[in-house]
Amino acid sequence: MPNLTRDFFIGLSNNRLLNANAKRWGFRLGAEKFVAGTDLESVVDIVKELNQHHICCTLDNLGEFVTDKLEATEAKRGIIRILDRIYDENLDCHLSVKLTQLGLDIDQEFCIANMKEILETAEKYRLFINIDMEKYVHYDKTLDVLKELHKEYSNVGTVIQSYLYRAEEDLEQLKEVRIRLVKGAYKENVSVAFQTKAEIDRNFIQLAKMRLLGDSFTSIATHDHRIIDELKQFIEENNIPTEKFEFQMLYGFRTEMHYDLAAEGYNFCTYIPFGNDWFGYFMRRLAERPQNMNLIVKDVFCSKDNRLKREPIILGTLAVTSILVWSKKNKKKRSVG
Repeated sequence: MPNLTRDFFIGLSNNRLLNANAKRWGFRLGAEKFVAGTDLESVVDIVKELNQHHICCTLDNLGEFVTDKLEATEAKRGIIRILDRIYDENLDCHLSVKLTQLGLDIDQEFCIANMKEILETAEKYRLFINIDMEKYVHYDKTLDVLKELHKEYSNVGTVIQSYLYRAEEDLEQLKEVRIRLVKGAYKENVSVAFQTKAEIDRNFIQLAKMRLLGDSFTSIATHDHRIIDELKQFIEENNIPTEKFEFQMLYGFRTEMHYDLAAEGYNFCTYIPFGNDWFGYFMRRLAERPQNMNLIVKDVFCSKDNRLKREPIILGTLAVTSILVWSKKNKKKRSVG
């Protein structure tokens, strides 16, 4: 059942129609718990607040399904404006970007050119850019782009997903690159990825220890306190300096641990997504933790004092119903096929 629920939400995240309609729904599906806002203004104060608690941030201006050069160019300009704002506000913050938002599915050289403009600005401001890893279909292209960029820029890194069989091999080739290590948020085929939580967790721990014994900086991105506790013990036993790594978690998830780890003296980074294209990201977070759906349903239909909302209930009902209708249609198509 958990795998079916996960597959369901990942399927929703890949649906272009629902992604488009979500912009009209706004945050009535409860996404504000995990997405900081729709524009940069809505996140600057959040970053400042976290910085006061010695927590750095990485911003992700959400965007997917870009197939038009004009849209990709505007995304690049928007990212450069964010870099300008980070510098002007003196924020302890860097950026995470998706190559598909910058034209990877249109033309790889066009995407590289966009990334070079972004890295030029980031280098001027002494800021770091992390390339998010997307679905496996983009995996090799993403690594190819990273390797090309690393010929000229050192302020760029990427993500390695521990559910991939090839993750250890790729980390060996990326010893000198700053890496964010994650478990993986997409549904991948058994031919390329581990399928069980136990296998993915085991590989994550092994890869994290391997990186911690290396020379390059690693962002250890997990909300699992058991994994974190095991790695903290490993760090202490091997006298690994804190400047070699950071713990990283998503905005809205296990927030108390963000503050606790920072207070313990560990480098900590909160991954903060924002923007109008929030639906795909939000569905993947529900795929990772389906139990959050109970919290979301309550947010859609109930006020903070547990009273039934009036005006929002119509839009909330339409949004949830649209998802259920799409799901039923999709099931019928599969059964007919």
